[in-house]
Amino acid sequence: MSFFKIKACYIIVLLTGRAFLVNAQTAPSYTTAQAHSHNDYEQKIPFYSAYYQNFGSIEADVILRNDTLFVAHQQSDMQPDHTLSSLYLNPLSSVISTNKDKVFPGSDQGIQLLIDLKTSAAQTMPALVSELKKFEAMLAPKGPVKVVLSGNTPAPADFGKYPDFIFYDGRPDVKYSAAQLKRVGLISQSFPMYTKWNGKGILIEKDKKSIQDVIAQVHGQGKKIRFWATPDEINAWKMLMNLGIDYINTDHVEQLGTYLRARSKAEFTATETHKPYEPTYRNNDARSEVKNVILLIGDGMGLAQIYSGVTANHGQLNLTKMLNIGFSKTNASDSYITDSAAGATAMATGNKTRNRAIGVDSNLVAVPNLPGKLHLMGIKSGLISAGSMTDATPAAFYAHQPYRDLEDNIARDFLQSPVNIMIGGGTAHFEKGRIADSLKMKGVAFSNNWADLEKIKAPFVLLDDAKTVSMQKGRGDFLVSAFKKAHQSLAANKSGSFIMAEGAQIDYGGHANVVSYVVTEMLDFDKLVGEAMRLADADGKTLVIVTADHETGGLTLLDGDFKKGYVDGHFSTTDHTAVMVPVFAYGPHSLDFRGVYENTAIYSKILDIFKKYQKK
Repeated sequence: MSFFKIKACYIIVLLTGRAFLVNAQTAPSYTTAQAHSHNDYEQKIPFYSAYYQNFGSIEADVILRNDTLFVAHQQSDMQPDHTLSSLYLNPLSSVISTNKDKVFPGSDQGIQLLIDLKTSAAQTMPALVSELKKFEAMLAPKGPVKVVLSGNTPAPADFGKYPDFIFYDGRPDVKYSAAQLKRVGLISQSFPMYTKWNGKGILIEKDKKSIQDVIAQVHGQGKKIRFWATPDEINAWKMLMNLGIDYINTDHVEQLGTYLRARSKAEFTATETHKPYEPTYRNNDARSEVKNVILLIGDGMGLAQIYSGVTANHGQLNLTKMLNIGFSKTNASDSYITDSAAGATAMATGNKTRNRAIGVDSNLVAVPNLPGKLHLMGIKSGLISAGSMTDATPAAFYAHQPYRDLEDNIARDFLQSPVNIMIGGGTAHFEKGRIADSLKMKGVAFSNNWADLEKIKAPFVLLDDAKTVSMQKGRGDFLVSAFKKAHQSLAANKSGSFIMAEGAQIDYGGHANVVSYVVTEMLDFDKLVGEAMRLADADGKTLVIVTADHETGGLTLLDGDFKKGYVDGHFSTTDHTAVMVPVFAYGPHSLDFRGVYENTAIYSKILDIFKKYQKK
């Protein structure tokens, strides 16, 4: 809410909002009930723009002329049909009638209408009281609308002369008697009185303390506080919430409404963390023999997703212990922004392709997958995903289809693949068309029961959709357990092994724009990274590569707290973005992955390293 001068007069229809506590960094739980539409009458649709955003406060400036209360900032702006009743009181009465005495359907939330009386209290109060009496049934203390006058209000000594459905907007430096304080519905002050902060960066400590002191003072009186002339953009809104200001002022009604409605999806505080593995860096910078390659793909994992995990895990991840880092350019052959199919195909085949294409080039012609190439060298492969094995990323390592949607055909392609181990979800596509039976006839064990993991012998396919739910729905240690099984099953192969394991649901969380989903998946994926680093140190001949196919969600981090494991993020899209993604490498030949290169280079680098040490 914005207030111009102490002498200006406002009427505030005050929404009933819940109380909250202020914590450092972690803002209290804000909803649109704490949003204020500044100069609401300047919105394209006065009242209703804010109302349909479920705002808790709406502001209208009022000028008295010839016994009529017009809504306008100054007399030259007045329009005949823009009166207090036509723009605000009648619409309020109508929605309350429709909603059975509630402002918002099925909600006990009230509403605050701020009216800046541009004419003097002596002139305006009689007409205002007369007008409000027509709507007394909906006004507090009887109804859900609390009217608070501000600006050119009567003197505090005269508060009691007016009906009890009128409250007043106080000031923090005014001392009120107990009786007067009962009629104070809100306390306001100019934000620039305490700081020149423009919304960028953070408040200096001196200014922050001054603001916190006045907020504490007002809250100590049992009142809510608002400031006018506050900065009005996302980073500023977040800072104002951290301070514990009761109403967030905005001219950007739809943007603030969208932001506040997403708060439950934007914040996450970790309740469980993991201790990163302490690497020995065995052969880490050496260009020595590589027998095994582990490629870990965090689907949708960009730098913000990684740093959200760093923050939630109190400042460190296994990933942050890797020393050799590069960047991969992810564009598809037909688009600046890739999807998982084209992104994974680039890494699995060394070919750029069109979005939605699997294991084919840009002409949709099948090209060899990396496991097929490695099979010719005697190297065995395993594929793991925390999602469906017929989805784009794992499919690119064994299938050849023009469209990722052809999941039944993708599953059938596995019959021609030399991949030795597959663990993930997507059971239905393998059971349809008797593909599972065909695998068994080829000597490949098939199970749709996670309980069979320990006893099943390679070559095998284990698909259990119940174990590829999100971490928040109880997936547990699926990725690490599946990876250990695959590694143990392939370790005896003298020519070496290749394992691709995908943290599929980092991407799902990005598409859903849910920070908690992203972070919990990121933390689980990092446990897999730590296990791979441990295995690399154990033999000194294993190269670990960690990357992403693309970034999802356009995630930015607006706030965080390492000590609390608290993350506050904001998404710019529900789709993928074009930003480069990091490539982390650990073990021998990890130096080869430094620099900036096309995602197709990951394929060629892996293949070249294996060829270098192929036994003659």
